[in-house]
Amino acid sequence: MSIDDAVRLESLTKTYGAGDSAVVALREIQLSFPRGSFTAVMGPSGSGKSTLLQCAAGLDRPTSGRVFIDGRDIIGLNETQLTELRRELTGFIFQSFNLLPSLTAEQNVSLPLRLAGIKPDRAAVLRALGQMGIDQKAGSRPSQLSGGQQQRVAIARALVTRPAVIFADEPTGALDLSTGRELLGALRRLVGPRQGQGFGTPPAVPAPADRTSAVTTIVMVTHDPNVAAYADRVVFLADGSMVGELIAPTAEAVAERMTDLAVAR
Repeated sequence: MSIDDAVRLESLTKTYGAGDSAVVALREIQLSFPRGSFTAVMGPSGSGKSTLLQCAAGLDRPTSGRVFIDGRDIIGLNETQLTELRRELTGFIFQSFNLLPSLTAEQNVSLPLRLAGIKPDRAAVLRALGQMGIDQKAGSRPSQLSGGQQQRVAIARALVTRPAVIFADEPTGALDLSTGRELLGALRRLVGPRQGQGFGTPPAVPAPADRTSAVTTIVMVTHDPNVAAYADRVVFLADGSMVGELIAPTAEAVAERMTDLAVAR
């Protein structure tokens, strides 16, 4: 496990059921996500995208293999330890915003800190909202915000603990095209300039024990080539196996690769 990897998967396998009814969702996945990188995960329906995200984030346990987050092997942790690790090292963004309607934007963002038993630092909460350009709405409740603004609050909530990695599952799925593009631009700016041929050589960042740096790593599942084109790299899955990747992807190149996978099936 390199300290330059925010997440590393080693021989990751996930099987549902047993015997003749067993379904292999992931097969011996070997994959790393360097610090300060933005990776999109794509594949046909049923290819294992969501299962990979859930196992990598510690939301589901693999059948075999190992998962490292910020240098820590999470496989042997019990449920309490795993919950604490997720609160400390990971952030989550979903298609549904999952904001509590009775809380203001500021209170929603501070919620992960409260759940971890940490007194929220208001300046840090407002800074996270400011990173998403939504700090002026700190006192607003979700019903007073647009869909795009609610998702920005959800991203600020994922950022406030300064996680080692942010996992995103179809983050623009509930948004219109224009709002989705604005949101993706904001995510892209969190990571920094797009890496190209030098992908895999991460920026200079602190060792895992020091995560006070603003460096952000994003792993995002999407089905949309236009969304994937914001990433540094696109990883393709088919039938539970990794079948290729694109560095510095374009929407056209991603769409072509997805068409090839559909034809192959």
